[in-house]
Amino acid sequence: MSDNQLVRPEADVFGTIAVYPGSFDPITSGHLDIIKRSLVLFDHVIVAIAKNPGKKTLFSMEERLQMIRDCFPDEKRVEVAEVDGLLVDYAYMKGAKAIVRGLRAVSDFDYEFQLALMNRRIEREVETVFLMTGFRWIFISSSIIKDAARHGGDVKGLVPDHVCNKLREKFMV
Repeated sequence: MSDNQLVRPEADVFGTIAVYPGSFDPITSGHLDIIKRSLVLFDHVIVAIAKNPGKKTLFSMEERLQMIRDCFPDEKRVEVAEVDGLLVDYAYMKGAKAIVRGLRAVSDFDYEFQLALMNRRIEREVETVFLMTGFRWIFISSSIIKDAARHGGDVKGLVPDHVCNKLREKFMV
């Protein structure tokens, strides 16, 4: 990456910044666990929703942005943003020290490790930090949540209440 393309902020107005990326379709209690634990490690966390036109989502970008914002109405250290392009470039431009990735199982590690190595090759100033999902949430994913909700399953407690309501609206349950 050339210095002409990206401009890194001289000083972080937020202190240490981390970017936590994902599709968040929808945000789950496992995601919230990672965000809250990231706030212990970093001063500011940007929850970055990746723009991926090739991926079919249940919720629109605007709905996902709002659902996440509604999880942290009074937490000024959490920012929610839409990201288009390379995540590591976005993290660098935002002055982030790290990209946070949640791991549920060993099977997640291989793919995440490859991404981390590629990001490191592209931008050495942005580290990748892996956080294990809390044991309580290790079995859930957005896909599993949507599938359960689609078939009338009770997902209360696995997603925030307002997200549970949005899922009911989508599936008319």
